[in-house]
Amino acid sequence: MAATSPASSVPARLGSVRGWQEDLYRDLHRHPELSHHERRTAAKIAERLGRTGCQVHQGVGGTGVVGVLRNGDGPTVLLRADMDALPVREATGLPYASTDTVTDPGGREIPVAHACGHDVHVTCLLGAAQLLAEGTDRWRGTVVALFQPAEETGDGARAMLDDGLAELIPGPDVALAQHVLPAPAGHVGTHAGPVLSAADSVRVTVHGRGAHGSMPQAAVDPVVLAAMIVIRLQTIVSRETPPGETSVVTVGSVQAGTKSNVIPDHAVLELNIRTYGERTRSAILDAVRRIVIAECQASDCPKAPEIELFDRFPLTDNDPVTTGRVAAAFGEFFGDRAGPLGRQTASEDFSDIPNALGVPYTYWGIGGIDPETYATAEAAGRVAQDIPVNHSAAFAPVPQPTLDTGTQALVVAALAWLAR
Repeated sequence: MAATSPASSVPARLGSVRGWQEDLYRDLHRHPELSHHERRTAAKIAERLGRTGCQVHQGVGGTGVVGVLRNGDGPTVLLRADMDALPVREATGLPYASTDTVTDPGGREIPVAHACGHDVHVTCLLGAAQLLAEGTDRWRGTVVALFQPAEETGDGARAMLDDGLAELIPGPDVALAQHVLPAPAGHVGTHAGPVLSAADSVRVTVHGRGAHGSMPQAAVDPVVLAAMIVIRLQTIVSRETPPGETSVVTVGSVQAGTKSNVIPDHAVLELNIRTYGERTRSAILDAVRRIVIAECQASDCPKAPEIELFDRFPLTDNDPVTTGRVAAAFGEFFGDRAGPLGRQTASEDFSDIPNALGVPYTYWGIGGIDPETYATAEAAGRVAQDIPVNHSAAFAPVPQPTLDTGTQALVVAALAWLAR
């Protein structure tokens, strides 16, 4: 990294944010909030953004927060963080682990945890906003710090857009975002082209004919039917998708019946499909429909199945030029701690924002696992067994060097456009 680089002062200035960042990270981790309910988190964000001199907009798309930091003429860079948590019971054993619960619309008490690392994303972007505000002598332009609700449900980005985001902020020239992943903390990774899959959830209801468990001849058994559908769906990727075309079909839920000696009259299956291209996506959805209908016909169901699409996420397709620019800046700043990310089969709704605004974007990954812990697992060939992944009850990024790296990455990437 050249001494004259505008990003060269970032490490020295981390001391001005590190203390409050670590405290805020633990606070957010201890008090997670589900999608569309991030009110406490949003208030913390707005208060901290106000200290930086940002123009702050609250309640965008429900609970979203946007900070606009202007520093003369120049490009506009949008930096995005998501802020919602998950209905997961945390099992990290950390002193700041979440024990929070909420009551769902059905009256059930459910746990809440930051099992995906969005508390890291919020903390890093707030730190980056402060560092950019403190270093205005090194850049010109405008920074839009966007804190998005409801990423986990896939509708938070659209909610902000529907609430007039485009009219609220100066038109960005580029949009940038990051995610903490189960990789060694301190490392960053980029990938040009499709990086996060499109995702479609499908709810299938099949109808049989109920009967006493001792008289199966009088029934059309939806449990057996559901089992046959599950088995046949496994052939879509293995037998209908071309080798080398990455895709995933998962049956995550099967529900039927209430008692061992009662054959129920229906079963409900919920599927999750991940793809990297519209042609493959359409082919897989068509195959699901064909298989479900055919199995129902083979079982002589008294009623046609119901097939419903829900929780749909767009493809995250990183612009190659934008990604190359960020990758070069990361390589200069982080050295051998910057490298390739590779495709991820997770999904995001971030791309809805730059796609709607008509601007290029890139989305990168940062590691969040203690480097020694990761190295030990890797040496033993036990990364899959010993390293908790996002959405696991045991997933909790280590505060450092995760926060330092994520904060630096956002500043370095922004300065790739804003530097004087």
